[in-house]
Amino acid sequence: MMKTNKPSYFMLTLLFTILITISSTSFVHGFNVIDKCWRTDPNWRNHRQQLAKCSVGYSGKMTNNIGPDVVQYMVTDPSDDPLNPKPGTLRYAMTHINGKVWVTFQRDMTIRLQNPLLVSSFTTIDGRGVKVNIADGACLMLQRVTNVIIHGLKIHHCKAQTASTVLGPDKKIVNVGPVDGDAIRMLTSSNIWIDHNTLFDCEDGLIDVTRGSTDITISNNWFRTQNKVMLLGHDDGFLRDKNMKVTVAFNYFGPNCNQRMPRVRHGYAHVVNNLYKGWGNYAIGGSMNPSIKSQANYFIAPKGGKKEITWRKQGGVGEVSWNFQSVEDVFENGASFSESGSGRESVKPNYLPDQAFPVEEGKNVKALTRNAGALKCSSTSNC
Repeated sequence: MMKTNKPSYFMLTLLFTILITISSTSFVHGFNVIDKCWRTDPNWRNHRQQLAKCSVGYSGKMTNNIGPDVVQYMVTDPSDDPLNPKPGTLRYAMTHINGKVWVTFQRDMTIRLQNPLLVSSFTTIDGRGVKVNIADGACLMLQRVTNVIIHGLKIHHCKAQTASTVLGPDKKIVNVGPVDGDAIRMLTSSNIWIDHNTLFDCEDGLIDVTRGSTDITISNNWFRTQNKVMLLGHDDGFLRDKNMKVTVAFNYFGPNCNQRMPRVRHGYAHVVNNLYKGWGNYAIGGSMNPSIKSQANYFIAPKGGKKEITWRKQGGVGEVSWNFQSVEDVFENGASFSESGSGRESVKPNYLPDQAFPVEEGKNVKALTRNAGALKCSSTSNC
């Protein structure tokens, strides 16, 4: 008779228990699939570029931003000169560094941009380890660029600007039209990852994805104290936005967010594992026949306000066929979601292998979004 290998069985049981414990501990700390990829490394400061391999959703893995040819650039000076930026400033990195650049910050600082900052392609702005505010002036513009990561910033109190002239990527003079006061505005850009930022109280909106921009992931951000939060799609007549694909995942909306979380025109949005702490007019809306898959989000309706989550522009083209689908969402305080369109099968995200990620249960979203926003990690402590 064959003997049972009891020690091996015991060791397997012990190993399984340890793995379950580690997984549970990570989940308790709110480590979603993105955070688990890099925050569990106590030596992440020496492995900063690991972050680029952690993105999910339509941006795909941001591996075009890393490699031996990356220029490491440290911002030491918070000042800003739109036409003659000084070495050590953030604008200098965007205008004078060719190719891939990974931007970090020497210390805590507040940057007041005099005019919009045109972010260059193959750029990572990495605010981890310090407190970086971009506030009380112009803010960020991504215009005809690709492969950009914006991580770990606090962007707030962005102001409308008249038309201006600035130095742009490759030291080219660029005439910028009037801007409305958005925190991050994307125009005709692709493969963009906006992760772990805190955005609030800007004159217009917090994030705009417009004019044919696509393959965007907006994740782990904290949006608060804002009327118009996120606009996906330029206007009702801009048909190129039919190709727009955006992932909105693991974000915390609230308190005091009124509408556009997001508002979608023409294109497609996968809105997944986000926490909504109330809204004013609505949470998710659109016009011009967009497709929106709301999946495993946690909606907490305001106590005395509107309970309906969705909004559709009246008289929109093909309004009755709009695909607004709710799958495995969690509703609290009487929140309700009005579905429409041809059904859930038609609003699959159809991710490629490097974009796909596991969707957590809606009941776990509070834990998954607990650390949304710019992380409070000092130069010596873990994030």
